[in-house]
Amino acid sequence: MLADELEDPEAVTPGEVRAEYEAALAAVVEAEGVDAVAEASGVEAERLEALLAGESPAFTVEEAARVLAASDDWPDAESLLLEVRDNLMLQMSSAVMDVEALASGLDGDLDPKEVQQKIEGRQPMTLAEYAAIYRHVASENPY
Repeated sequence: MLADELEDPEAVTPGEVRAEYEAALAAVVEAEGVDAVAEASGVEAERLEALLAGESPAFTVEEAARVLAASDDWPDAESLLLEVRDNLMLQMSSAVMDVEALASGLDGDLDPKEVQQKIEGRQPMTLAEYAAIYRHVASENPY
C-alpha cells in the first residue's frame, strides 16, 4: 500500500495520497479494534480514534507500518519499511533523480540532507512528507 504505484501521479495531490494511506490505516483499526492496534503498534489509542473519526493525526511512516502490521493482511512492520525505502530509492533511480532534485521539487519543505536522512530511515518521516515525496518521485518517473 505505501509502495503501490500511483496510477496517475499528476492527477493527485500529496494530500490525496496521504488520505489514501490514512484510509488504509483506518480500515485496519476498524477491523482489528482500537485497543488491539494500539497495543500491537505502540500508537496511542487517542490518535487511532481520531483517525477513525475522519481526522488526520500525524503519523510517521514507521508508525503507519506498525499499524498495518497489526493486521494479518499485511507483512510485519520491518518488511513494510524496507519495501517502502527500497521502492522509493528504485523509483528515484528510474527517474534519474538525486536528493537535491527531489528536495527542490518539494518546494523547499525539506533540504537535500533531510530528504536523504528520511528516505534512509535515519530521521523520522511523517506520512504527509512521505506522500509528498512519493507523489513527486512518481510524477517524475517515466515508467
